[in-house]
Amino acid sequence: MKKVKEYLNSSVLTKIIIALAVLLTLVALFVVVSHRTPNSGDSVADGDTCKTVVVVSSGDTLSGLLSAQGLSHNQINEIARVLKSGAGITGLRAERDKIEFVRSDDESPVNKIVVIPSPWRQVELTCDNGGAWKCNTVDIQRDTRAVYKSGVILDGDSFYLAGMRAGIPAGILTDVYDLLAFEMDFERDVRAGQKFSVLYEENFSKGTKVDNGHVLAVSFDALRGNVKMYRFKKSDGSIGFYNEKGDGAIKSLKRTPINNAKVTSSFSTRRKHPVLGFTRAHKGVDFRAATGTPIPAAGAGRVVKRGYNSGHGNFIRIRHNGSFETLYAHMSKFKKGVNVGTVVKQGQIIGFAGSTGLSTGPHLHYEVIKDGKHVNPLTVKLPAINNLDGPNKKKFLEYREALDQGIEYLSSHPNMFIVL
Repeated sequence: MKKVKEYLNSSVLTKIIIALAVLLTLVALFVVVSHRTPNSGDSVADGDTCKTVVVVSSGDTLSGLLSAQGLSHNQINEIARVLKSGAGITGLRAERDKIEFVRSDDESPVNKIVVIPSPWRQVELTCDNGGAWKCNTVDIQRDTRAVYKSGVILDGDSFYLAGMRAGIPAGILTDVYDLLAFEMDFERDVRAGQKFSVLYEENFSKGTKVDNGHVLAVSFDALRGNVKMYRFKKSDGSIGFYNEKGDGAIKSLKRTPINNAKVTSSFSTRRKHPVLGFTRAHKGVDFRAATGTPIPAAGAGRVVKRGYNSGHGNFIRIRHNGSFETLYAHMSKFKKGVNVGTVVKQGQIIGFAGSTGLSTGPHLHYEVIKDGKHVNPLTVKLPAINNLDGPNKKKFLEYREALDQGIEYLSSHPNMFIVL
């Protein structure tokens, strides 16, 4: 672990501390015992000041809340102006924003107002002796911790169920799913006995967890071999995911455009057509999807065809580069604004699943065309994007080695975490 700490203390990560979770529990217990979060409108003495905390509720307005604290009409207008010009705040959000009103004592007028729009930012307004209000925005430093979770696929499991059983939050599982979908088909590649692991961030403020951060590393024992991906920031500040060798892990196309969709018909050179009744090639893969299910573009590109024919029904064809195109068929309708010539991003919604054309039920028919020939989307080798150059690859390999050592340590010490 010494080498891991030394490396992660470098320019890549500023600090690493391995801490026992029991220590976190004790700290959290102390916070609970020693601090009470006041209800809306409660006043709490804090040394030589008196603080009133208000949680914005539905129907509350800035004017109404300020007036309730004894501020005059002119003061309210001045505060609203300062908030807009100094912090870009023009309104309040119910059940999300908090406001703290500070007085010298119970009898004194408000001399400081703190608007808290997020756990990571607060806006402080202070009143000088002349009665003028000034605004200062304060960024709250995050206490970010890297957490390691691992699991195994059991008989009858889906990846999602196995991940939830392993204690991985739903939002992190979605991010992991999106990453792994570039390499594997979750309908056909998931088998009992496969192991997986995730290293991800948890963000804390004043000892309390606020939310989850980024996925840092992923490992999955797929049928085609172990898949590993690492999040890495390049020297130019851009961030991507890379495999063990430093090659781009994000492919130019996704094998399965719709997450968690079941394959109902595979790519085949000979298949009996369910409507026509005779045997012919099935040039794509069918994914079960209810009518209206959003269909995202499998990769960035330009729409080259959009229309209707008797076989595909409503369909869109996207050209991604000189070699690859994708086709999406049987749509119930197209996404507004997506037309021939439209440039789309990977993951951008282009239409909605349906059952138009020669179809026996709602689904997505997805095709991948490489160099003018149809290929199996689930097995074709897809090109990676954003590969690392020489200097960045060298830094990445050093980073990956150190991170792997940290992961190995955490895997044998499940009650520990890394503070970044």
